[in-house]
Amino acid sequence: MKYLMLLTALCCSVNLFAQYDGPEWKTPSKESQAYNEYRNKSTVPPYGLAKVKALVKSIPWADDETARMDNKTYLALSLREKFTYVMIHPEISSQNCDPIPPVQDEDKKIFGRLPDAFSEANWSERQINFLNSNRDSVMAIIRESVIRSKRMGVNYKNAIQEINGREMIPFLIDTYNTDKKDHDILSLLMLLMMKSEYTPFMTSQSYRKLYGPNADFRAYIDFNGANEELILKRAADFYSTIRK
Repeated sequence: MKYLMLLTALCCSVNLFAQYDGPEWKTPSKESQAYNEYRNKSTVPPYGLAKVKALVKSIPWADDETARMDNKTYLALSLREKFTYVMIHPEISSQNCDPIPPVQDEDKKIFGRLPDAFSEANWSERQINFLNSNRDSVMAIIRESVIRSKRMGVNYKNAIQEINGREMIPFLIDTYNTDKKDHDILSLLMLLMMKSEYTPFMTSQSYRKLYGPNADFRAYIDFNGANEELILKRAADFYSTIRK
């Protein structure tokens, strides 16, 4: 199995260099690099963490590029232990071989999409079903964890998007306003509005630029006071409509 993974990585490396023949990619500023590291960092839940880590360590990779805990062991986990498992161990490997240049001035942008929660890996159907089947509990655990750690990792934001956690909008706004550093919370607010097809957002210039026919997965709007205020106000107005 290790040989197969190594061979795949080598093939991807050859493919990457074969596709890219342009000038050397520009290195982003230190501020941009620091923000990239910040926004791609996951939160590690503490719930049964030592136990879950030990179990994960013993999981073998299968020939279909999955590393799935056996069902008997998985079902024996408590709800919070399952949450920790899902947040730290995606069960499906996904190799991305396309060369992607680094983003410039990442700290000055509000993106339309969240970063992937895991590098070259995805949640399995079983894990996605867990998040959606335990939606209220997942939101409660995330709130509790974020309040304690003062941080909402990329895995938590992806989980909220997955379960369409629009009930968390006031909490997301409050979390953002603590230091106004995590622009991906603004991205998540827009994704929640889009998921519900909130008309004032769906007809906005921001929507057309971020999700319109000419937008790509790296589409963004500038991070500035006007855009920040508009997203927060729209999200608050949207939440008031779903509370009625």
